[in-house]
Amino acid sequence: MKKEILFKKIIQSNQDRIIRICNYYSANKSEIDDISQEIFANIWKSIDNFRGDSSIDTWVYRVAVNTALSYSGKSFKRMKLIINSDKEMLTDIIEQEDELQLYQEQFDRLQAELNSMSVINKALISLVLEGLNYKEIADIIGITESNVRVKIHRIKSSLRTKLKEEQYD
Repeated sequence: MKKEILFKKIIQSNQDRIIRICNYYSANKSEIDDISQEIFANIWKSIDNFRGDSSIDTWVYRVAVNTALSYSGKSFKRMKLIINSDKEMLTDIIEQEDELQLYQEQFDRLQAELNSMSVINKALISLVLEGLNYKEIADIIGITESNVRVKIHRIKSSLRTKLKEEQYD
């Protein structure tokens, strides 16, 4: 298949996913556009190197997440993870029904906690919010599936604990 045709097919089937990933890392429309353009450029540049070791969608996620993470260069720690307050999406992180009754302060607290996490944890949570399974996340991030499972469990536990503490302060 010609490179141009394959590229168009990849972009058409993954464009919404790429924009969602960009939205996790910036709330600024201009930055989102810049990050997405950088992702598209990186997909184009590396499409010839796709070996088929994983699905094309997993490869696109890997390119998108790595590009979003590297977009800010050395400012990884300041990079913000922007989530939307849709309760259905948040059930992947916070499982208890009473905790899903997030007031604006609780949501703001969750947002602050997410943004205090390490870069790898931000990337992991953004992929959980995308609905990916542990194997897909492991393939994208480049760590073992069991390591992904442990890290995500620890992140969720930590978030639940911190949000509960906030309720009693």
